[in-house]
Amino acid sequence: MRKWTIPSVLFLLCLLFLLPDQGRKIQANAEVDSDAAVDPPKVEEKLGAVPHGLSTDSDVVKREAESMSRRNLRTNAEKFEFQAEVSRLMDIIINSLYSNKDIFLRELISNASDALDKIRFLSLTDKEILGEGDDAKLEIQIKLDKEKKILSIRDRGIGMTKEDLIKNLGTIAKSGTSAFVEKMQTSGDLNLIGQFGVGFYSVYLVADYVEVISKHNDDKQYVWESKADGAFAISDDEWNEPLGRGTEIRLHLRDEAQEYLDEYKLKELVKKYSEFINFPINLWATKEVDEEVPVDEDESNDDEETCIKSSEEEEEEDTEKEDEEKKPKTKTVKKTTYEWELLNDVKAIWLRSPKEVTDEEYTKFYHSLAKDFGDEKPLSWSHFTAEGDVEFKAVLFVPPKAPHDLYESYYNSNKSNLKLYVRRVFISDEFDELLPKYLNFLMGLVDSDTLPLNVSREMLQQHSSLKTIKKKLIRKALDMIRKLAEEDPDESNDKDKKDIEESGESNEKKGQYAKFWNEFGKSIKLGIIEDATNRNRLAKLLRFETTKSDGKLTSLDQYISRMKSGQKDIFYITGTSKEQLEKSPFLERLTKKNYEVIFFTDPVDEYLMQYLMDYEDTKFQNVSKEGLKIGKDSKDKELKESFKGLTKWWKGALASDNVDDVKISNRLADTPCVVVTSKFGWSANMERIMQSQTLSDANKQAYMKGKRVLEINPRHPIIKELRERVLKDPEDESIKQTAQLVYQTALMESGFVLTDPKSFASQIYSSVKNSLEISPDAAVEEEDDVEESVIESGATKDETEASLNVDEVSEEDVKDEL
Repeated sequence: MRKWTIPSVLFLLCLLFLLPDQGRKIQANAEVDSDAAVDPPKVEEKLGAVPHGLSTDSDVVKREAESMSRRNLRTNAEKFEFQAEVSRLMDIIINSLYSNKDIFLRELISNASDALDKIRFLSLTDKEILGEGDDAKLEIQIKLDKEKKILSIRDRGIGMTKEDLIKNLGTIAKSGTSAFVEKMQTSGDLNLIGQFGVGFYSVYLVADYVEVISKHNDDKQYVWESKADGAFAISDDEWNEPLGRGTEIRLHLRDEAQEYLDEYKLKELVKKYSEFINFPINLWATKEVDEEVPVDEDESNDDEETCIKSSEEEEEEDTEKEDEEKKPKTKTVKKTTYEWELLNDVKAIWLRSPKEVTDEEYTKFYHSLAKDFGDEKPLSWSHFTAEGDVEFKAVLFVPPKAPHDLYESYYNSNKSNLKLYVRRVFISDEFDELLPKYLNFLMGLVDSDTLPLNVSREMLQQHSSLKTIKKKLIRKALDMIRKLAEEDPDESNDKDKKDIEESGESNEKKGQYAKFWNEFGKSIKLGIIEDATNRNRLAKLLRFETTKSDGKLTSLDQYISRMKSGQKDIFYITGTSKEQLEKSPFLERLTKKNYEVIFFTDPVDEYLMQYLMDYEDTKFQNVSKEGLKIGKDSKDKELKESFKGLTKWWKGALASDNVDDVKISNRLADTPCVVVTSKFGWSANMERIMQSQTLSDANKQAYMKGKRVLEINPRHPIIKELRERVLKDPEDESIKQTAQLVYQTALMESGFVLTDPKSFASQIYSSVKNSLEISPDAAVEEEDDVEESVIESGATKDETEASLNVDEVSEEDVKDEL
């Protein structure tokens, strides 16, 4: 007995180990057709599992299946309330009637790509952070479960800690949410959600319950879940298979969103929106394959009975049958299998030759880069390779529209739309040293082979190659914008316009530069102020309206080509609007003599002209300032002499108004007088701009205000009559008052703000009295206070009666009810 005891025990132990495995095999075989021989199910075929990952026991699979089928928040989870603005945003999305719900997938893939970019960047300095095996594969995986109506998107990115889940998915502490809500309420365009950093919430366009399973290297694995009812919950993940690292988002789709369980629909969306994502996007797709399976004996016997054959054929087949009997009989059947299918196999566009890339591919790449999936194409693009000491590839785009916040806190923000890659590895999209601020509206990327991989912002700022890259990018960007203007028929001369129209390219390019200027013209002006090196090149890109442009935009080159013979300066005037400037008295004589004057109506133009002193050796002249020369008049000396008494008297009369001088004007035709400023002081328009500044200092502004000069029109009857009256009696008070009124009127017409509008209004009313022959001593009739009190008491009486009637009615109603 003792001899058989040890073998018996060993045999029993082997049976115990084998029985669970046999049970699983029997269960798996029972779920499939008996004809088809299939392998036992693997964990990776279950939704949410890690492909090629570690196998798990049946309990884990069961818990994971229960987790996926639930649509209620876990009872042991920690509950949180959404931030007020996030709840507002979600309400807008959930109740949106916007038809294009497809954008949710693009936003989730874009977020997954960002997470992968972050972990790859961190791995440059710490290779162990990626882990081993499947965790080191940087990819995006999409799976769907038609039975449970679940769509899942998985990435092996940086993952999120518990704090990250709360901060990123529940309480966004940035202005993107409110900015997007405002945009939605004004335009209703949900398509721009990605530009505001709140793209995750687009999932509620198609799902009514969302789970986010995430694992960060520095924390445990958590489950974030929400039904979009104003609250979310977070709990330790005890139900799902360990992710290793990364994030999986499970969308429990609404009934009306079942179309997103179709593989072909998902492939179409990825191709449309995410074709140029820099990481592989794989779909767990079905595939039909042909498979040879054994044939049953009953089927082979039936086939033999139904066939009637000749004796010769039977003899031949007998010999064949003898051979076939040695081989098992099989038949071909269709079998459905699952495998990962790569959806974005397009090579990175900037690594290809520009000749190989089509316009459609550039447009798609721009939409992917800018997260702007509208119908509009970029206005222009430049794809180039720089060689020499510093080698890099770059693609730059001019967007069709300016961002909503392009000029908000322009000098304080470090925002950049340029992505930096080093040897095809994404480094940063927050690095603003590659382009100057005035070109921060450009979209694109730079891929350098020269910069070190283990870079930081501080290292890059000091790197010697950076200045070279920046210089080349600026040159290419300005060339791209200049080319946009040259290809526009509206910008060409008549001869060039004919050539372009004959080539047949006029329709697509027509009006493109005007569109660019309306969106980004202010950036070009800021560039002239900030970039002294490229000032002349930027000046060529300036556009404006003039007295001769008929509402169209004109360049400085076109203006110079139309200058009159003998004209030495480029004439311009600044103001608030073109309509106001067209009626300005400063233009009267210039217009009569057929001179062209530029209209500058943007507040930044005043700053611009302080830096742009000349163009192509031709100086600029503000027609509202001193120094305007419009030919010589032979009678100038005589006029000055004949009006010497008036100008001297008037200067003395206006001494208290800080008038520096009174002169004969050469710029007026129909107006009696105007007020001009000194050549290097502020114009009237600039004074108004500075006074409207929030933190303006009136004491400091006094030093910058230009000296005021009153210029009179010696041909105007008012001026002539004033001269005669002053010669007769210089001490006449009525003449002094008239001269003061004329000066204040000229001050206002010249664009200045009156310091004492009450005094001006009083003089106007006095003049009106004289014209109506009303006595200057006529007083304003006083109100009768007695009548007012009677009216008030009458009103009080009526109110009292009304209140009594109300009380009576209410008492009657109460009695009826009782």
